[in-house]
Amino acid sequence: MAPLHLIVGLGNPGKEYAGTRHNAGFLLVEKLAQKWESDWALEKKFNARLARHELDGRRAVLCEPQTFMNASGEAVASVAGFYRVPSGQVLVVVDDADLPLGELRLRPSGGAGGHHGLESVEKHLGTRDFARLRVGIGRADGIREITNFVLGKFGPSETELAERVLQVACDQAECWCVAGIQKAMNQFNGIITGPANERKKL
Repeated sequence: MAPLHLIVGLGNPGKEYAGTRHNAGFLLVEKLAQKWESDWALEKKFNARLARHELDGRRAVLCEPQTFMNASGEAVASVAGFYRVPSGQVLVVVDDADLPLGELRLRPSGGAGGHHGLESVEKHLGTRDFARLRVGIGRADGIREITNFVLGKFGPSETELAERVLQVACDQAECWCVAGIQKAMNQFNGIITGPANERKKL
């Protein structure tokens, strides 16, 4: 049987959070599902929305935890356990206010960096050894308390770049699934400054 890859987008469920910067993970997996023409289904036993697809002989499951951000790990661990997905075949997509809008950073493991969703996933999976794709959302200049900023929507001047970033991030997630993390990092990590096929290497 083909190996299964689990791609998790972190975010908060509910209309009031739809399209916000903090929901960058949701935005990415929803764009992937649309590209793959995969239908979402609410799986109550996992407390998550799932969409399935086969990509170049590899099975992929997209996941949107419905637990709210800070408890995301409960759903991720439940799905990963049920499908017996090893941590090395889990990719978690999150927003990152410490990266500028336009930057993508994929890593095979690492710390949570203060992101409560990642902290929850690490806690419930019992490991940090899973891939994480950080999608830069920037940060309001001079403001340390960023709750209102991350829970806000992309402004008019940001929307076009955010859309390009999500397109490239979809390509990166597909590359991770098909060709492995090293190629996905080498080919896509960096700052997207122009059209989707232009990016500056870090």
